[in-house]
Amino acid sequence: MEKEVAIRELSLLKKHTKNMRLAAEEWKSPWQILIAIILSARTRDEKTIQIAKRLFEKYPTAKDLAYANIDEVKKIIKPINYYNNKSKHIISCSRKIVEEYHGEVPHDENELLKLAGVGRKTTNVFLSEMGHDAIGVDTHVAYISQKFGWTENSNPDKIENDLKSLFPKRYWRNLNATLVRFGKSNISKNNQNKLINEIKKKAE
Repeated sequence: MEKEVAIRELSLLKKHTKNMRLAAEEWKSPWQILIAIILSARTRDEKTIQIAKRLFEKYPTAKDLAYANIDEVKKIIKPINYYNNKSKHIISCSRKIVEEYHGEVPHDENELLKLAGVGRKTTNVFLSEMGHDAIGVDTHVAYISQKFGWTENSNPDKIENDLKSLFPKRYWRNLNATLVRFGKSNISKNNQNKLINEIKKKAE
């Protein structure tokens, strides 16, 4: 795969992405952004944004959520998938941020991975939202990257490395959002595949 072709494909793909807000983009506070990303795993962004608004109305700061009653948190985020585990994670994550990072979310990959509920994908999506060069690999990124031939791997870490090798750094932070928007569009899988093939031909 030639870099120039991949860049043209990404540019053409952007024209077919619906204008929708992703869970990570709805907030200004780094702590709220991180919590929203944790909540969004396996949950539609529209639902995550709706529930996160309720959560942040009741717990507007990291300190408020750090010492919240877990049953109260569960009631608020129950519509979200895996709400039991996520309730524990967002409280524990907030507490560590308050007690060990003085209320400031770290921008260091290794430090972020120490937080409850924060894996590599969450870390990279957060860092990209904060303006760092990072690529968060989820199911949409994996599937669409494979369809374009940007990677032959199924392991998220290997996909991330393939994309970093293929695309210049200036494209990294926007890759996840572009591919997720396309993946979450109302286009059927068959039509998505047809559109991907059309884009590939135009970019050759």
